[in-house]
Amino acid sequence: MVDGAGDAIENPVVRELPAWQQALDDTFGGINGALENLVFYPLPFIGTKADGSPRTVPFAVVWLIIGATFFTIRMGFINLRGFKHAIDVVRGKYTDPNHQAEGEVTHFQALSAALSATVGLGNIAGVAIAVSIGGPGATFWMICAGLLGMSSKFVECTLGQKYREVREDGHVMGGAMYYLSRGLRERGLGTLGAPLAVLFAVLCIGGSIAGGNSFQVNQSLGAIGATIPFLADNSWVYGAVMTFAVGLVIVGGIRRIANVAEKIVPTMCGVYVLAALTILVVNFSEIPTAFMKIIEGAFNPGATWGGFVGVLVVGFQRAAFSNEAGVGSAAIAHSAAQTPYAVREGIVALLEPFIDTVVVCTMTALVIVITGAYENPEYAHFVDGNNGAALTSAAMNQVIPGFKYVLAIAVALFAFSTMISWSYYGERCWSYLFGEGSSIVYKLIFLAFTFLGSILSATNMLAFGDTMIMAMCIPNIFGIYFLAGGVKADLDDYWKLFRSGDMPTYK
Repeated sequence: MVDGAGDAIENPVVRELPAWQQALDDTFGGINGALENLVFYPLPFIGTKADGSPRTVPFAVVWLIIGATFFTIRMGFINLRGFKHAIDVVRGKYTDPNHQAEGEVTHFQALSAALSATVGLGNIAGVAIAVSIGGPGATFWMICAGLLGMSSKFVECTLGQKYREVREDGHVMGGAMYYLSRGLRERGLGTLGAPLAVLFAVLCIGGSIAGGNSFQVNQSLGAIGATIPFLADNSWVYGAVMTFAVGLVIVGGIRRIANVAEKIVPTMCGVYVLAALTILVVNFSEIPTAFMKIIEGAFNPGATWGGFVGVLVVGFQRAAFSNEAGVGSAAIAHSAAQTPYAVREGIVALLEPFIDTVVVCTMTALVIVITGAYENPEYAHFVDGNNGAALTSAAMNQVIPGFKYVLAIAVALFAFSTMISWSYYGERCWSYLFGEGSSIVYKLIFLAFTFLGSILSATNMLAFGDTMIMAMCIPNIFGIYFLAGGVKADLDDYWKLFRSGDMPTYK
């Protein structure tokens, strides 16, 4: 399963359920069963597991990887050739300081808002477990999947800009629900696009309220409670603080969310990456050995074909669940960016999987490999209990004593940033279905579930949102296949202008 940011669920708080929660849990259990049978349907794969049972891979992972591979080839490897240009755009090289294009946020703010939804606890916890299960080689395939996912982000965020609606008051309405409905209608496929858009919006609302909200509170509380016992014993306090903090931000809409995200995301990523780099510097002599383990483990795990396939699946699955490339959520944030070219914002968006997976996830993996935490018998109970956050904390604490307290703060920030971005995703989808005038209703529901996340132990209800988030990739990628040709044409026109040198620069 995955969290609201597309990351693996590692350490939910477990308590005895009151009767009302048990009833809620049973109700959502039936819904989850039907969704999970489709989204996580185990497709047969090459090879067998160590116990001799058939190797399988979840349908959603296959669906995401096939889409990412197709878009990478169809767009002429824009994930590689557009990388430097993306950085230049984000730093403002192509932004006219004297003219503001339509939109609500800058390129950097849109990128930060989208990253705040994807860079989450799974970057700390999920990767640690992936390395423990698949070995160091899983890191290599995780990186490969992250690179492919850059193309999916480019396509969906370009479409988010291309088919957005800018209202008279300047507010932007965009995202998968708009390019699925309007884009497919342009191609004479309106009868297909309309239901796909509605399905996406419904899934996004459910995913935002539970997976991008309650589960974030619940999961982060489980990790923080181990360091701060007071919060573990008084969980409602944590819930009340998070509800108040989230409420202050989301009332202001995408502008305030983006303003907060552009400060939190670089800070939390910077602190975490700095800590990881410190460990790498201290253990500098071990880095070549770590990379050798990663390469050897990627292609020759246990010297068996089945082992090779297993490591590949673990790595690709981790990346797919982490960066949400192909899920369609990020297109909602990027549709609000100020830019004269839809393609330009798509190029900015391709940086997300690189930062989330290639940088942050890889940093975690290197720490786990270099410290040997993934095979340390003292930490076996963390692996057995699927508690990746504790494993990463222990690994870092070996080199930086007391870092567990810093990590506890980072966990709270990761959860908070995910929640404020997913509140915007859900609110835009709610407005698409019920009108912008009703958005306050969604925000109140969202805040109610923020508090409930600190006291609920109804596992099925909390897991409900995660399944819905992954289900978003089904209508999203299906619709994008029909729209990819138009994106390629727009990209070719933009790239020709860019290569000609006629595109004005300002820095």
